[in-house]
Amino acid sequence: MNANAEPAVLSSRRAGPLQDKLERARRLLDEGEPTLLELAVQVGLSASHLQRRFRARYGLSPAEYLAQRKLGALKGALREGRDVSAALYEAGYGSPSRVYEDGAARLGMTPARYRAGGAGERIRWSLVDTALGTALVATTERGICAIELGGDAAALEAKLRAEFPRATLERVDAGRDDYLAPRLRAVAEALAGKRAQVPVDLIGTAFQKKVWDALMRIPRGQTRSYAEIAREIGRPQATRAVARACAANRVAIVVPCHRVVRGDGSLGGYRWGLPLKQRVLESERAA
Repeated sequence: MNANAEPAVLSSRRAGPLQDKLERARRLLDEGEPTLLELAVQVGLSASHLQRRFRARYGLSPAEYLAQRKLGALKGALREGRDVSAALYEAGYGSPSRVYEDGAARLGMTPARYRAGGAGERIRWSLVDTALGTALVATTERGICAIELGGDAAALEAKLRAEFPRATLERVDAGRDDYLAPRLRAVAEALAGKRAQVPVDLIGTAFQKKVWDALMRIPRGQTRSYAEIAREIGRPQATRAVARACAANRVAIVVPCHRVVRGDGSLGGYRWGLPLKQRVLESERAA
């Protein structure tokens, strides 16, 4: 649920005072950065009760609401063309490293490149039939920046344009480009479970890149938990941020976020759908 959405009216007679307290908590988050305990004291609820009821009402925890508000302010300032450093501090990030490393920010690229919207980048892309269905493969001069899976070519193109709205995008017919053609073949081989060298250009925050690099070190046929990846990159408390970085991965299969599961072994989420995640994992284990 969007933090700015109009909250539903509660029907209980006791809902009025509680509703007022939750609304006050939301206003305090809009005005500053109180901790959960500070917020609980100010509105007269226990921290655990506030956490539970705030999430039930707004669909976000107080911390997630605050992170969303700060990110929204940062994005707005960057779209207006504000200086990156000024935008960071005005949005409430204590230092530039906070937005570069905080998985909750999820800009998908550094603030400077987000601000540019991909401006100056030339991205060539094509569609290729693979063992996993139709794939859109997009590449910069440095390597592949996106592999999207799906059956609808128009939807795949729309995703790419949404990711890089100011880049120069050029569709190339499969096999008609000396640079793109071998990369299409490599992607098709990788998606078929074959070993292939696929050069990538991973555009993301510093934290996201650490996670994605760790994913590419997971051997085929094996999995790691989000907590294990967090420990591997030296951020043991950042399990949720690792999960968000996996969700932000644009390069299907080649950056193997499908090899990351929950601590209990269940699949967790997957950008391209859990049936595909299970299918790929089973195929890798069998091989």
